[in-house]
Amino acid sequence: MIADSFGRVHDYLRISLTDNCNFRCFYCMPEEDYDFTPASRLMQPNEILAIAKTFVEQGVKKIRLTGGEPLVRKDAAEIILGLGKLPVELVITTNGTRISEMLPVLLEAGIKTVNISLDTLQPEKFFMITRRDVFHQVRSNIELLLQHKITVKVNMVVMKGLNDGEIKDFINWTKHNPIQIRFIEFMPFTGNKWTSNKMFSLEEILKTVEQDFIVLPVKSAPNDTAKGFMIPGHEGSFAIISTMTAPFCSTCNRMRLTADGKLKNCLFSVGETDLLTAYRAGNEILPLIKASIWAKEKELGGQLGKHFENLDADTLTNRSMITIGG
Repeated sequence: MIADSFGRVHDYLRISLTDNCNFRCFYCMPEEDYDFTPASRLMQPNEILAIAKTFVEQGVKKIRLTGGEPLVRKDAAEIILGLGKLPVELVITTNGTRISEMLPVLLEAGIKTVNISLDTLQPEKFFMITRRDVFHQVRSNIELLLQHKITVKVNMVVMKGLNDGEIKDFINWTKHNPIQIRFIEFMPFTGNKWTSNKMFSLEEILKTVEQDFIVLPVKSAPNDTAKGFMIPGHEGSFAIISTMTAPFCSTCNRMRLTADGKLKNCLFSVGETDLLTAYRAGNEILPLIKASIWAKEKELGGQLGKHFENLDADTLTNRSMITIGG
């Protein structure tokens, strides 16, 4: 097992395949001319598989592939199929643009759950947020996943004044569709212009939904980051990821491997552990992994406190969201 000094066992690994993305969402990657990591500094398919095997041998049961946008990587199929042979639950978070062409690979790899990042149901607003005119393509691909009985979870980052007025529209989407909407509190990262007055909290989201719907809590699975809810008569459900106002750090079991092979023991961790350089040098990486997780802070990387109203995101010691992998 991989455990920290607070007794939390870590059996869930998130692997970023690339910091590249075909979207330009301002809260994730604000600059159009962003400098992507050179290919030589990214983990190669054989390196990803070998490093992932080390984690699996230590008890990892679930691997999530993230980006950037993981499916824009040219060798994504090779990586996905390789990881699909490991004895883990393999899932993926994507913006949904390349689902149709990659669907055979996802099915062959045994992927049964796909998270789609979608912050609006309005085509014009979608273009404003992503700077790409592919809203209908994403919606069509979500339908394609549902047709193939793949569980779809839609990640919506709620931002006050931007899309908080669409919460009820997302809830209505669950009426006749077996999807889970995951409302996510807006989180601070380097360069994403976060301020507390842009954040729409767990309490505010629930109040908005409860104005028009009967909301019942759903028992969460162990280590779940999302607080689940259901609405009687709805085929789907919704959940809220309340990192800022009600963090779930006490049961955290997550580790993050960046596309350039750095291990982050928390989304907000200050330090990183370079596994790729050690692996390429022929050194054992397991001691590095265990030391990194053992040094994990009690909550929120030791950087965010409960009183974050006056927090300046640019003072955080961290990467931008796109280089972490979410």
